[in-house]
Amino acid sequence: MSEQLELEAQVPTEMFGMRLDQAVAQLFPDYSRSRLQGWIKEGTLTVDGKVLRPRDKLNGGERIEVKTELQRIEHHEAQVIPLDIIYEDESIMVINKPAGLVVHPGAGHASGTLMNALLHHCPDIAQVPRAGIVHRLDKETTGLMVVAKTIAAQTDIVVQLQERSMGREYEAVVNGVMTGGGCVEEPMGRHSKNRQKMAVVGVGKEAITHYRVLEKFRAHTHIRLKLETGRTHQIRVHMAHINYPLVGDPLYGGRFRMPKGASGAMQRALKAFHRQALHAKKLELYHPASGELMSWEIDLPEDMQHLLTVLKRDAQEYDYEL
Repeated sequence: MSEQLELEAQVPTEMFGMRLDQAVAQLFPDYSRSRLQGWIKEGTLTVDGKVLRPRDKLNGGERIEVKTELQRIEHHEAQVIPLDIIYEDESIMVINKPAGLVVHPGAGHASGTLMNALLHHCPDIAQVPRAGIVHRLDKETTGLMVVAKTIAAQTDIVVQLQERSMGREYEAVVNGVMTGGGCVEEPMGRHSKNRQKMAVVGVGKEAITHYRVLEKFRAHTHIRLKLETGRTHQIRVHMAHINYPLVGDPLYGGRFRMPKGASGAMQRALKAFHRQALHAKKLELYHPASGELMSWEIDLPEDMQHLLTVLKRDAQEYDYEL
């Protein structure tokens, strides 16, 4: 299924000499530059009835028309999957993603994903590319995600991500005792040998992670992290790179080692934690319709809270024995 889209605008005289692709980006701000360039190249965006190139210059006064179809997502099934919705209005939805929920269908996960749940909760979101998903959390990472319910909202949020005006903060439990906070600024790319992994590579894309210590334990540290960039597995890779891998991380955690003198409760808690101890704690963005700065914060999930309780008790008992 598809939806017919028709747009029109007249080029103002002050745009004399401007490139077509630059002009339409201003005339149709609800649509991304890449989408507009695609329409120009497809010939569905015309200037006075003619197909031009993106770099062609305008004189002012021309009539621009767009006649195209927005394809609905029909190969992904709408499924009844519970969603923990923190906030919702006509433009956006903020959800608290649980561990184990895959965000987007892919190899091995054709259904049962967040996208399938969104298509059931809000059928009209099928008109938005990727069902409004603009950023992802790994399958086993919990916490806050924003979903755009309209193309205009999606375009706006993507710009905020690109301009780094959208704030994302996480909490994690790492192996090892940190001396203090810091910043990891190391480029990332696909691992040279294991294509399922990411790695710090010299020719990779810029990746910046800030972190600070919340609490230290005997062999672990509870930290807060803030992202400037959003590379795949960024926090997991950066923490492993500085030798503080996340507790339970099956991909980057390395060989599991039980801390010396660990109590029975601590041993059970660590052995039972089979996912990366990472939670998207806080989300901050400018509302795509109102421009208002909005912020949400969500408690840690029960498994991380239990892990921290056990680590605190272990640290207290150890201090008492000393």
